[in-house]
Amino acid sequence: MAGDKHPYLTLLTIGTVILLAFVALTLRLHRLTELPPGLHHDEGTHGVNALQVLQGEHAPFFPENNGREGMIVYAIALTTSFLGRTVLAVRLPTALISAGAVFVLFWLGWLLFGRDELSGRPAPWRGLLIGGTGAGLLAVSLGQTIIGRTALRGSFLPFFLSLSLALLWWAWSHDEQLSSSNDKPTGQSPADHSGQAARLRDYWRIALAGMCAGLLPYTYITARFTPFLFLLFGLSFLLPFVRNGDGKKSGEVSSPPNLFRFIASPSKTEWQKTGVFVLFAGLVAAPILLHFALNPDHFFLRSSQTWVFDSERNLGNPLGTFLSNLWGYVLAFGFRGDRIWRHNLVGEPVLNLWQALFFWLGVGAAVWHWRTRPAYRLLIFWLALLILPAVLAREITSVPPNTIRMIGAIPAIYLLVAVGLWEAFLFARRRFFQAAKSRSGAVFAVLVGLAILVQGAFTYRDYFHRWASAPEIHRYYGTGWTDLIQIANEQPADGSIAFLVPGYLWQYSFEYLYQGEAPVHLVHTAMPDFAHQIESAVKTSASLSQVKVVDWSNDVIWAGDEDQRLAVLFDKYGRHLGAEQYADFQIKNYAEISLDRPWTLYEFLDPLTVNYDGGIALMGLAAGQGKEQQSSQSPLNLKEGNPFWLALQWQTAPELGVDFAVSLRLHDAQGSNVFQKDYVLWRPDHSSTGAGGQTEPFDSLHLIEFPADLPFGDYELRIVVYDTESLKPTVELGVWEAETTIAHLHFTDSK
Repeated sequence: MAGDKHPYLTLLTIGTVILLAFVALTLRLHRLTELPPGLHHDEGTHGVNALQVLQGEHAPFFPENNGREGMIVYAIALTTSFLGRTVLAVRLPTALISAGAVFVLFWLGWLLFGRDELSGRPAPWRGLLIGGTGAGLLAVSLGQTIIGRTALRGSFLPFFLSLSLALLWWAWSHDEQLSSSNDKPTGQSPADHSGQAARLRDYWRIALAGMCAGLLPYTYITARFTPFLFLLFGLSFLLPFVRNGDGKKSGEVSSPPNLFRFIASPSKTEWQKTGVFVLFAGLVAAPILLHFALNPDHFFLRSSQTWVFDSERNLGNPLGTFLSNLWGYVLAFGFRGDRIWRHNLVGEPVLNLWQALFFWLGVGAAVWHWRTRPAYRLLIFWLALLILPAVLAREITSVPPNTIRMIGAIPAIYLLVAVGLWEAFLFARRRFFQAAKSRSGAVFAVLVGLAILVQGAFTYRDYFHRWASAPEIHRYYGTGWTDLIQIANEQPADGSIAFLVPGYLWQYSFEYLYQGEAPVHLVHTAMPDFAHQIESAVKTSASLSQVKVVDWSNDVIWAGDEDQRLAVLFDKYGRHLGAEQYADFQIKNYAEISLDRPWTLYEFLDPLTVNYDGGIALMGLAAGQGKEQQSSQSPLNLKEGNPFWLALQWQTAPELGVDFAVSLRLHDAQGSNVFQKDYVLWRPDHSSTGAGGQTEPFDSLHLIEFPADLPFGDYELRIVVYDTESLKPTVELGVWEAETTIAHLHFTDSK
């Protein structure tokens, strides 16, 4: 390729590939079974879908949990068939595809920039430096390391999009070389036969490119914008003011890839090649396109929830929200980072300041040369079209950027950083290094390689130490669930022990990883007739002698008041044997489970009407201790040592829009506040009181443990209802007081 003129080129190319392999595989695979700790519930959903595939339930699209394209499911099904139902089987496909994207990007950069646009001569140094730099930056990206090590389907998009473009460009560039070398009016010759065989190979490359393009709809929702990339880049050659690399306007013979040039000067061969690409892309994509045609609601399943022009998300200001989103993604380059832990070390921007500087330089160079350099034009279209899905999406609870939504643009972003570095190098060489021009490229390559290695060292530190040690990570990935699964897997299989586990969001992770024989029931307060459902679960094993109820630590896994409801039920219908303490939860053990009477949280509800000016009303209460419910119409007799439970029934006005909490306060005979406990009000489905459109009455359950030093005697239990945001109390209508007495207590010695 370079001959003796560039003696270091081959050595640098080999060194670049080895360096990329070491960095990418280390950051993506090292301690993959340990970090991230646990298994995120979205990963668990992929795993459960993979088990369905292994059982013969095939589909191109899986609508569970907001919908997911099928590629990641089938990849996990493959690894599960070899590795079993393990964390490694879930994460290995995305880790490998994330590492593979690094090498594909290196190849694509080499192809795009390895030939001079004006002369058509090879430019191996430019191809090596831009391709190697872009791939190296992708390899050491902290955000892409975090995403690649988590089973997120978006990781497949950069790989297959880059591979499709690389195969297309490879075939086109090779065809141009053949056209140049064989363009002579001679008869048939061995060279002609060789050229025909080479063109046949180009057809296969284009077919492979079409297959990769056809796989894109199976990767991630933002891949739906990739057809516009292929189409608009091709149409750009029709523009009358576009000069295609050699000074010729569109319609004249020029050096750009033939598959796109056919629009300007179509020929039978070019139509055939285009037909091959479209045919193979369409055949591969046909199953999922047919699925969406038959199930159009699935196509919009997730996008309808995040559409920036939806009135609930833009608060009546669609243009302002769109521009705010756009500005948030501009800030991602050097200033603001994704705040979602499974995407990023919170706050770290997609590009640091020095990378952002060269990125904007690369964008400027690409815009400046977009009419004459097709590779630059491709990167501009790629960046704009694949970042657009992120700009068009908005979450109510978070601000942009969202790294996973812009993942389709990530390869273009890092290639543009590399372009900026290359343009800066050319400028510096012209101004300062004319005398050492022959060696400047090698020196520049070494310096860039060292900078990437240093960045890789920082990424290793930031991921394996800073990110991995953040307390939020254990909660975000449900570390306690993997510990619980291990405990449950070790239980006897004779049906004598059953587990009751609150936390419905994590059911998929548990279902994928759990392989024990002991009955495990995942419960959620939104189940109709919650108490009866728990009773039915307990009855499933005739030999049951002990029930283990999991009580999560709320700073690890929040499960609403499900643990309190379970504690109330089993204190009423069983005998508490004690608790086992673990890092993220405790297991409360119960025996002598009573099944001789129907289970219910409370037998009756004492009427109590307190209407507040904030649009919420307290409609009744039930209270008791242990097995016995007592009427609040007379003083509640409570003994030390056992928690006191209190059920309150609420009703809210339609479209309330305010999240309320309650403060339960115990006052002694002198009126002094001796104990206080505050609770946010949650509906059984874990929504707050401000969630719109819900007016049905709902219960809140409060399990109250009095302090050990509380003196025996008579007390008043009072309640205050207040806005969780402003902390301003709402007052009772007609009384205009915030504090209301709801019960009298008589606290005595347990003896």
